[in-house]
Amino acid sequence: MTRYDDGDGAGVEDTDDWYEPEGARADGTGPDETGGKGADGGAGVERTFAALPAARGRGFAQTWWGRAWLTALEGTALDAQQLTAGRRLARAGAVGAVSVRPGRITAVVRDRDRTAHRADVLLRELSDEQWDRFLDMAVERAGHVAALLEREVPPHLVEDAELAGVDLLPGPGGLEPECGCGAWDHCGHTAALCYQVARLLDQDPFVLLLVRGRGERALLGALRSRGGPASAAASGERSRPEGVDAAEAFAAGGIRPALPGVAPLPAEPGVPPSLDTDEPPVAGVHPAALEFLASRTAAQARRLLAEALRDGHERQPVAPEPTVARDAVRLAAGEPPRAVTDRLADGSGRGREGLAVAVRAWRQGGAAALAVLDEEWAVDAGTLARARAALQSAWAGSGEAERPAFRVRANRWTLDGGRIQLRLGRDGRWWPYRKERGRWVPVGAAAQDPATALATADAEDPAEPGTQTWAGAGTRAGRLFGT
Repeated sequence: MTRYDDGDGAGVEDTDDWYEPEGARADGTGPDETGGKGADGGAGVERTFAALPAARGRGFAQTWWGRAWLTALEGTALDAQQLTAGRRLARAGAVGAVSVRPGRITAVVRDRDRTAHRADVLLRELSDEQWDRFLDMAVERAGHVAALLEREVPPHLVEDAELAGVDLLPGPGGLEPECGCGAWDHCGHTAALCYQVARLLDQDPFVLLLVRGRGERALLGALRSRGGPASAAASGERSRPEGVDAAEAFAAGGIRPALPGVAPLPAEPGVPPSLDTDEPPVAGVHPAALEFLASRTAAQARRLLAEALRDGHERQPVAPEPTVARDAVRLAAGEPPRAVTDRLADGSGRGREGLAVAVRAWRQGGAAALAVLDEEWAVDAGTLARARAALQSAWAGSGEAERPAFRVRANRWTLDGGRIQLRLGRDGRWWPYRKERGRWVPVGAAAQDPATALATADAEDPAEPGTQTWAGAGTRAGRLFGT
């Protein structure tokens, strides 16, 4: 038996069976749910949950309300290292039996050296007036109580409660820590307790209502006493289906509330959660690749939102869904770690060099530039005639010897000498290419005029001094075009 200090100088006994209190039931509750105010489940109710097993290879919260609890923790703690320490302790099963009562959650947490600390997390109780508002709201919607009885928290229940001035879920700063280790902010012990409570909330959202001040039996009893549709749900009886009669809905079809205002664009993409863990990853899961994918998805989501908020977006054509090979190039353009780049090179079927060229094209013009790199297609006679006319116009005042000679195949125009090439995109723009180490690579942005694209390719031609290009006798494209 160990003794630890509960923070006010009083010694508290910590028995060796605190991981599973005597009489604990299979559902995790302790032998007594009544607490200080008797068996009616009043404000003094307390529930004890047996220690949960180690959470190896899984997240702490599977439900949206469990994740909201952890968001409140992570938005409160000032030291990210303490959160990491808390996750490790919780994963290792170092959190003992959890006691939940109004306003306070308590457990004993052991460090790796088996030193025991009492950890408490405080959450403000709802006032009697707030509970009255919550009950009045819930009694009008049988679906709310039915969902709770199914151990679920639908988002509209929380939204309706907020409209009634009742915050069920904690916000940043709502979880106040107290720990026997003496830390003034969240330490590894209180963080571990919060991570464990998230798992309890997944199983039973009434834990949240209890810490807010009402036990399950007291809450359901109050609903029955108020009557209304919710009383039947609280009694387990079948009630009238929730919703609006079809005739009423049809009659009111032309009456619609105004749409809410457009949310502002976030200044930065969201930051995905850390996957830091002492445990080895599940077979087939690469944590660094998964973290990179999450971060790039957040950036892509923000970009798409920015486009959607831009004027005239509704008149733009819908972009086709990208292929796996094309999306691999987009991800590689985000400069992932070397190991992730190797996986993308293999998964896209391009290899390392091919992927590097594809990334170069992507940075020149996105999906359109990548399509020009990959696709070869037949050009119609009208487009060919316009391209030839544009090239002839560019050298209208030049002699025959100074005019470039091309070999044309499909949408690719290769200059005599085989070092410079123009590629025509399906949108009518010309892309400059140059051969480097035996491979054609894009060297600039697209241009509407083929002569401009040719000048871009030739201006950066890395040919050794003395090598003739299309201009002949050392004449450069920039001088011919007056650029």
